[in-house]
Amino acid sequence: MLTPTSTYRLQITTQQDLHRAAELVPYLRRLGADWVYLSPILRATSGSDHGYDVVDPTEVDPERGGSEGLRALSDAAHAAGLGVVVDIVPNHQGVAEPQQNPWWWSLLAEGRESRYADAFDVDWEAGGGKVLIPVLGDGDEDLAALTVQDGTLRYYDNVYPLAEGTWTEGEDPAEVHSRQHYELVNWRRGDSELNYRRFFTVATLAGVRVENPRVFEESHREVSRWFREGLVDGLRIDHPDGVRDPRGYLDALAELTSGAWTVVEKILEPGEYLPSDWRTAGTTGYDSLGWIDRVLTDARGHYELASLDTKLRGGDPVRWDELIHGTKRRMADEGLSAEIHRLVRELPADFPHDAPAAYDGLAEIVSNFPVYRTYLPEGVQHLREAVAAARGRRPDLAAVLTDLAEVLGAEAAHEEDLGEVARRFQQTSGMVMAKGVEDTAFYRWTKLTSLTEVGGDPSVFSLDADAFHAEAARRQRETPLTMNALTTHDTKRSAAVRARLTVLSELPRVWSETVSTLLGRAKDAGISLTDGPAVNLVLQAVVGAWPLDRDRAVDYAMKAVREASVSTAWVDGDQEFEEQLTHFIDFLFTDPRARGIVEGCVARVSEPGWSNALAATALQLTLPGVPDVYQGQELWDPSLVDPDNRRPVDFAAREEMLSRLDAAAPGSGAGTPPVDETGAARMLLTSRALRLRREHPELFTDYTPLRFTGALAAHALGFDRGGAATVVTRFPATLAAEGGFTDETVELPAGTWQDILTHREFTAAQDAPVALAELLDTYPVAILRRKDG
Repeated sequence: MLTPTSTYRLQITTQQDLHRAAELVPYLRRLGADWVYLSPILRATSGSDHGYDVVDPTEVDPERGGSEGLRALSDAAHAAGLGVVVDIVPNHQGVAEPQQNPWWWSLLAEGRESRYADAFDVDWEAGGGKVLIPVLGDGDEDLAALTVQDGTLRYYDNVYPLAEGTWTEGEDPAEVHSRQHYELVNWRRGDSELNYRRFFTVATLAGVRVENPRVFEESHREVSRWFREGLVDGLRIDHPDGVRDPRGYLDALAELTSGAWTVVEKILEPGEYLPSDWRTAGTTGYDSLGWIDRVLTDARGHYELASLDTKLRGGDPVRWDELIHGTKRRMADEGLSAEIHRLVRELPADFPHDAPAAYDGLAEIVSNFPVYRTYLPEGVQHLREAVAAARGRRPDLAAVLTDLAEVLGAEAAHEEDLGEVARRFQQTSGMVMAKGVEDTAFYRWTKLTSLTEVGGDPSVFSLDADAFHAEAARRQRETPLTMNALTTHDTKRSAAVRARLTVLSELPRVWSETVSTLLGRAKDAGISLTDGPAVNLVLQAVVGAWPLDRDRAVDYAMKAVREASVSTAWVDGDQEFEEQLTHFIDFLFTDPRARGIVEGCVARVSEPGWSNALAATALQLTLPGVPDVYQGQELWDPSLVDPDNRRPVDFAAREEMLSRLDAAAPGSGAGTPPVDETGAARMLLTSRALRLRREHPELFTDYTPLRFTGALAAHALGFDRGGAATVVTRFPATLAAEGGFTDETVELPAGTWQDILTHREFTAAQDAPVALAELLDTYPVAILRRKDG
C-alpha cells in the first residue's frame, strides 16, 4: 500500500479546477508536500462551491475539469513523485435541482418502480406512497403557482418530472401534481414530516443506501475506474457515520481499491477511539487538532474567562453537559424530529408504549448520547450510558426507556441480532450530535472560542504535557498513518485565528476588560446588546481574524448567532437584534476609540499568537500521523467558518515567497525571516518540515517525550521521533513577562543535532543538555535533525 508522508488539500472549484490544480503541482512539490489531496470531484450541483452535493457519481464534474482534468492532475502529480488522494461522499446526493440528478429524477418520475427506488432511503408508507418534498412557500394559494411546461411540473424555478400518463394538455397543474409519486409540501413541514433520510437537516441532500451491493457498485463505478487506471492513490471518506454499516462499507471499499490508503472523517469524543477492525488508516485529524490546541492553552486562565462568561449571562454560569443536553434535545424535537418520528414508526408492532411516549424516550436517549454513534455490538457501553443518563433525567420514562434499550440493541451479542430500529438509530444519533453540538452549542459556549472546534469538547479547557504525550504515543503505536489536521474546509476558525485566541488563556484579565469597555462604550452610543455571550463570540472572531473587512465580520456574526438560535435564528429570526449587532460591528470599525481598543488588544496578542501558530504547526507536522496542510495555510491566513475559509488563495504570492526563501543562503538573514505579519516564518517551517518528512521518513518512526529542566520548563514541550526532534514554546505571553528562558534546558539523545530552520548545530551529551535560551533564540520552535549515530 502506498502511503503519504504528508498531504496538501486543494478545494477544487470552477475557479480552481483540476487543470489549475495540475499547474500547482510544481509549487506543492517544492513546498514539500507528498500527496495532493482533492475536495470532492464527482459531478455536483451546477455552481456548487464545495462539491459535497454530488448529483451524478458516475463521472468527474465537467465544471471542475472533468475526466481530462483529473488525468492532467494525476499525470502531473505522479510525474513529480506525488500521490493523489480524493474526498468522496458515500452518504448522500444533492437533490436541490432534480433534473441534474438522474437517480433522483427517476425516483420522482417512477416512484417505487424506479431502478433507483432502493438507492434512496425513503419511507413510502409515511408519505402515503409519495416522496414529500418541502419546497412550497407559506402562501395559502401556493399550489396555484404550479405550472406544466415541456412535460414537467414547475414551481417557480423548481422543475420536477411527470409520471407517464399522468397529465394532458390544459389540465389544472394542481390536479396533475396530485397524481405524482411525490408531493410538494410547505417548507416548514420538512423537519417534522420528511420521509427520506437526509444529511443532517439538509433536505436537499438525500441519504443513499450504500449498504445495498448494487447501489454501492453503481455509486462507486467511477471511483473504481480511478484505481484501475492508476489515477488516484487514496481516499478520504466524508461522514461515514451516516451510512448504515461503516465497517461493511470500508470492507467493500478496501476490496474495490485493493487496500488503498484511506482515512475517514470521524469525530471522536475524548477517550473514544476508532474501532480496531475498520479497514482504514485512521481519521482526518480532528482529534489531534483538539489536543494540539489544548496543550498550548494555559489552564490558569480558565477562572477569569469563566467569570466573564457568567457575568455576560447575567450571573448564571453555564455547564457544558446541561448546555448540550438542551441543544441536542431541541434538535431532536425540532430540526431532526422527522428522523425520530421514523424511528417510532419502525418500532415493533408489539412495542408496549404509545407513540408519544416512545418519541419522548428516543429523543431523551439520543440527547444523552456521549459519542456520535455506536457500531453495535461494539460501543454498546455508550448506548447503556445514554439510557442510564436518560433515566436519571427523566425517571417518569423509566419503563419506556427500559423497553427501548432492548429494541436499540443494548443486549445484542452479535450484529445479526440487531433489528431495523437499532440499525437506523445508529445512523441518527450522530445527526443529533452534529447539529446539536457543533452547529448550535459551539456558538453558545463562548468562554474561549478556540476550543469550540470540530471534534473538540470545550469542557476540556487544556491538556498537560503528560496527557499530550500519552495521546501521541498511542497514535504512534496504533494509527501511525492517520491524518493530522490544523485547518480544514470545516473548521470554524483557521489555526492562525485559534492560535491568537489561545493567548487569551494567558491574558484573561486583558480580555475581560476589553469586552467590558467595549460593551460600555456601545451602550453609551445607543447600541442595545441583549446577548452578552454572542457579543463575546463576535469580539473574539474580530480580534482573532484582525485585520478583516467589515463585511466578513458581519457575515460571520450573522451565521454564528443564527446557528446559536438564542436571540435570533435562521427561520423567523429577530431582525431588531441582528440590526443592533450589525450596528455594534460597524461601531467597532468606525468609532475611533472603539477601533483603538480592538487594535490595542490585537497588538497584545499578535506576537504570542504567532508563537502559538508556529508551535501548533511544528507539532502537527512532526507528530505521529500524516500531516495535512489546508490550502494557503503555509502562511497565517486568518479565516473564519465556511464560506470564509474557502476563499481563493493567492498561490502566486506563496510561490514567490517560497522561491525567495529557497534562494537565500541557509541560515542567512534572508533565509531565516523574522516572525512577523508576512507569515514567512510559517512558510519556512512548513516547507522545511514537510521536506524532511518526505526525504527522510526513517527519522519519524518512534516517539519519545523530551525532558525539560529549570524554573520555566513548563513553557516548553518536545519529543524525539527517532532522529528528528521537535521543541516548541508554550504560553509565550507569560514566558515573555517572566523574562524568557534563562537556565532552562532540554535533554536530547547524545550527539550533534542541526536545527533545520536556522541551520545552527547543537551538541548534546548525557551530562550536557541543550540550553533553551540558545536553541529558541531565533524562533519559538526548533526542528532538529540528528547528524551522527
